[in-house]
Amino acid sequence: MPDFIRTVPTGDDRERLTCRDCGFVAYENPKIIVGSVVSVEGRILLCRRAIEPRHGFWTLPAGYMELAETVEEGARREAWEEARARIAIEGVLAIYSIARIGQVQVIFRAGLAEPGFEAGPESLEVRLFDWDEIPWDRLAFPSVHWSLRQWRAMQGRPLGAPATNPADDSRGTLPPGL
Repeated sequence: MPDFIRTVPTGDDRERLTCRDCGFVAYENPKIIVGSVVSVEGRILLCRRAIEPRHGFWTLPAGYMELAETVEEGARREAWEEARARIAIEGVLAIYSIARIGQVQVIFRAGLAEPGFEAGPESLEVRLFDWDEIPWDRLAFPSVHWSLRQWRAMQGRPLGAPATNPADDSRGTLPPGL
């Protein structure tokens, strides 16, 4: 079994997990999250989480990107896994950096490619919300709030450069409770 230690490898400028025997560096990089704000006739598709973290809270259909898939393929897969929804992606809505947990989130604006949705294995329920019905105090993560607000700001407008973190949380370091 390899014996890893934290050390600064030759030619590097920060500590890395390095094998004491052979010098192999095990890089620890951010995880990529892909998801979508899916709207249907002005209503938003949200999923109530059946898993931790934030079990029972509402979120966008989103999750970890898998190897060998594009960000668009990942977003489509997550919409299917969580909401049994086939989505049509319109474009990138936002890219968020959540430094405190090592994530980069790529959020798309999308609609349904075909009618129908239902709870997948990671969701307790899935439903469409009018803007004034969104359970703001029961949303799972800050980036869900940010994404929904960006969707609202861009509703009916062509997508331009994606939104990024709010100025007061540029590194995504604030805790989930907004």
